[in-house]
Amino acid sequence: MTAAIDLLATPTRPRRRRPSIVVIVALAILALVALGVVFGGALYPDAMRQDILSGLLPVGSPGHPLGTDELGRDVWAMTVAGAASALIGPICVAVGSMVLGIVLGTLAGYERGWLDVVISRWTDLLLALPVLLAAIVVSGVFGGGYWVTVVLLILLFSPSDIRIVRAGVLEQSARPYIEAARMLSLSRWRVMFRHILPNVSTLVLTNVMLNVAFALVAFSSLSFLGVGVPPGTPDWGRQLTDNRAIMFDNPAAVIVPAVLIIAVASAVNLVGDWAGQRLSQVGKAL
Repeated sequence: MTAAIDLLATPTRPRRRRPSIVVIVALAILALVALGVVFGGALYPDAMRQDILSGLLPVGSPGHPLGTDELGRDVWAMTVAGAASALIGPICVAVGSMVLGIVLGTLAGYERGWLDVVISRWTDLLLALPVLLAAIVVSGVFGGGYWVTVVLLILLFSPSDIRIVRAGVLEQSARPYIEAARMLSLSRWRVMFRHILPNVSTLVLTNVMLNVAFALVAFSSLSFLGVGVPPGTPDWGRQLTDNRAIMFDNPAAVIVPAVLIIAVASAVNLVGDWAGQRLSQVGKAL
């Protein structure tokens, strides 16, 4: 009887749910692509080397598993080396826009008043701009460039981050622990960034992962349109626009980078959702 009472009185820990097979596959895809980002340039430093004498080779040709394009460039080498260009920029965009979102969203949600009005109107203005069209116009005015596109997309992606962080800070500001922190005369910066911000970390992580996927698609679209990534740079979006004329001669030159863009964007979304759910469960358990 005593053992039964002790068993009932003992708090049960939440069971750890293993990631589903879909999430495991998504993690595997991201791990393989990460290897391409880190080692692709070293493995294929001359990925854009042309060999016109070889011409257009089909899939499975000796030394060219995915064939070549009409300039004799190896499709496999371009795809592996292009992982860095395709992903580094979107990651920088997601992180940079979230940094702006954390700073401005926290200030707007905690300070309120005129500062909240100014920041909110700024976000409304940026949200009214179409992302791709604004990127094309600005790149045309300033001469394009990879990092110019990164900075521009950081600004254009930041409004959603600002709004999400602001909403989370507003919700946390009304909690009793914040009132207690104010009564202890803690500084505003400490309350905002030491007490409130960790409690909106789930929103931050989830939105960063989503922005990586959105930025990947945006970068690939701009590269397809010839903006952002200069000619001669290995990039998945650039491969689509360069090789669409040989779609029927070597389909892999177009299908492989297109499938990778879709697969990586989907994998990032799946992993982001799973990580957000795990963080929420840990937060509730604590």
